[in-house]
Amino acid sequence: MLKKNFLFSALALFALWAGWLIAYYAIGNEYLLPSFGQTVRSAFALLGKGEFWRAFGATFLRTAVAFVCSFACGGTLALFSRLYPAVRAFFAPLVSVLRTLPTMAVILALLLWTSPAAAPVIVAALVLFPALYAACLSAFDGAGEAFCDLTEAFGVCAKRKILRMYLPLAAPSVLGQAGAICSMGLKVIVSGEVLSSTYRSLGGMMHEAQNVLDMPQLLALTLVTVCIGFALEGLFALAAKPLLRWKA
Repeated sequence: MLKKNFLFSALALFALWAGWLIAYYAIGNEYLLPSFGQTVRSAFALLGKGEFWRAFGATFLRTAVAFVCSFACGGTLALFSRLYPAVRAFFAPLVSVLRTLPTMAVILALLLWTSPAAAPVIVAALVLFPALYAACLSAFDGAGEAFCDLTEAFGVCAKRKILRMYLPLAAPSVLGQAGAICSMGLKVIVSGEVLSSTYRSLGGMMHEAQNVLDMPQLLALTLVTVCIGFALEGLFALAAKPLLRWKA
């Protein structure tokens, strides 16, 4: 099964590379679309620059802050929503509103009220919160449906339910989805940095590269960001594996 998954992943990467190659020769203009090799060389050149690592550190920190805050709020409110139907009914429309907020419009509004460094973090937290709330609530509901009757029959208190049932049983499912959500957070942060022209950030470097028409660096930064997103998803998947084995 592992070999089969690896084969399909390799085929997907090959298809992306082939699509890039076809587009490169179809456009025939390196100022619009540089070659894949040129982009990779530019990416490796970036890895040797202190400016890139400072920008990467700032962007990663913003992503971590937005994700942790959203995870804490979303997980806590999802737990209360599971325990108390009134809380679930109260937050249902609020979460729906946050889920449908136009990201770019929110960033533009936040730039009037906050700084270019803070705006991407706030908008990423607003985007991630509904996703994390839904993931946690679904996991808590699954745990509750499996053991709710049993805990009620034995008169288990709410504290014991939370610590011994909801949190352990929900953790594998939540961690399995958290990687993709964190990767989405990185995308939102970088998009916000581009629109905000955030100083010392991956998005800010992309904006600068676009201004000077440095397409190899722009695509190299995009490629690096995609690789970081894959790495985040992989780390969360590895963290979830022991919990999945324990649950099984």
